[in-house]
Amino acid sequence: MSTPLNPDPSNYPELAAAAGQWRYQPAANCLAGRTILVTGAGEGIGAALARTCALAGANVVLLGRNRGKLESVFDWIGEHTHTSAVIVPCDLEALREENVSALHDAIAENYGRLDGLVHNASLLGAMTPIEFYPANTWEQVLRVNTTAPFLLTRGLLPLLNAGHPASIIFTSSGVGRAARAFWGAYAVSKYAIEGLTAVLADELRQTSQIVVTSLNPGGTRTAMRAKAYPAENPATLPTPEAHMDLYLYLLANTPRSAHGARLSARDWPGPA
Repeated sequence: MSTPLNPDPSNYPELAAAAGQWRYQPAANCLAGRTILVTGAGEGIGAALARTCALAGANVVLLGRNRGKLESVFDWIGEHTHTSAVIVPCDLEALREENVSALHDAIAENYGRLDGLVHNASLLGAMTPIEFYPANTWEQVLRVNTTAPFLLTRGLLPLLNAGHPASIIFTSSGVGRAARAFWGAYAVSKYAIEGLTAVLADELRQTSQIVVTSLNPGGTRTAMRAKAYPAENPATLPTPEAHMDLYLYLLANTPRSAHGARLSARDWPGPA
């Protein structure tokens, strides 16, 4: 019987507290030998996922805009795990094809494979009616939330599709599945992510071992949520660590039954 992942409450109390309520109990080394790239890895769900993947044995590529926040996650991984992490400072708004090509080559050289790609980074943008929405903000949000995931996915597919099961997780949102006034470019970008997930999943269904999913974390205790709902009490929301069981399930098991699925972290009942 495999040893379950057992987070140490002394160095990661949030994960230790959440793990007791997880619907999936991962093995301690369920990601051993795997390489996972997480965008937006400096804070919130991305930082929680990066630390959790490292605890589960994965080598983690930490991609994000803020080097200081990435270094904090990197240092934690170095202190509390035996895995190899690397920092990739990157402003997704400025991402270009040549940047993705260089990233592909660096991952291939250092790790030889890529087993998971989690598109977590997003910009909220303005909370305002379409009539008054700033055009420059619109373009910025769509570039970060939709175009950058497309470029990264397209450029890294050869590494993900190298003859082994792999997982691509696109972070969605409730406002990308049911229209909501005043969410503007953010909602539109998440509708686009749902479309990208569906098209890519259909293209790879018969030709690849990659499992493609969209995942809506739901209301979570993050800085973005606080910005969108400034009057909300964050203590009423689940922490990012509460969702890590679903992420680990998708990354460790690459379940074919989840291919093309539109998952919601807060409603997920656990493995079938």
